[in-house]
Amino acid sequence: MIVYFFQVFVIRSYAQWKKTGQNPFVFSKSENAHDYIGFVFKIMTVISLSVIVLFSFFEDIYSAFLGPLTYMHLEVLKWTGTGILIASLIWTIVAQYQMSNSWRIGIDYEEKTTLVRVGIFKLSRNPVFLGVLLIYLGTFLIAPNAITLTLFVLCYFILQIQIRLEEEYLESTHGQDYIDYKKKVRRWI
Repeated sequence: MIVYFFQVFVIRSYAQWKKTGQNPFVFSKSENAHDYIGFVFKIMTVISLSVIVLFSFFEDIYSAFLGPLTYMHLEVLKWTGTGILIASLIWTIVAQYQMSNSWRIGIDYEEKTTLVRVGIFKLSRNPVFLGVLLIYLGTFLIAPNAITLTLFVLCYFILQIQIRLEEEYLESTHGQDYIDYKKKVRRWI
C-alpha cells in the first residue's frame, strides 16, 4: 500500500506537474463538500499507513489496540489481499496513464479537461477510484482489524460522494457527450 500511494499519488503528481506546469492536487481548505472529501482522504491515508506500520513492525501494539479480527488472519486472505493490491496498482497506473493531462486529484472547476473514453475507461467511468477502493479492500484482507474494515467502508461511501460531484462537473462541462458516455459505461465496472 505504501508503494501504491507513493507511485499513484506522489510520483504521478510530480510527473503531471512537470508535464503541464499545474499542480494536480486541486483540493483546497474551503468548507465545501469537495474539499472536505479531500481532507477526509488525507486523514484516511495517514491512518491506513499507520496501521500498516503497526501491523508490520509492532505486532504487540497492533494486537492490543487495533481490534484485529484474528479469525480472518489466514494465509489465503493475505495472499488474496496482496494480489488485489498488485492488480490495483497496475490498474490505477494504467488508468492514470490513459487519462494523460486530464488526471487530477479533485475537481478543478476552472479548467476543462478532455473527456477520456478509451482503454480502461471503456470498462469503468472511474477506474482510479475503483483502484483506490480495491487498495483498501486488499489492506483489510492482509491486516483484518476494526480500523481497516472501517476505512474500507468509509472509502466506499466517500468515493460514492466524490464520484457524484465529479459526474455533475463532467456533465456540466461536457454535456451530451458525458451523458452518452454514462449510458454506455457503468460507474464502477
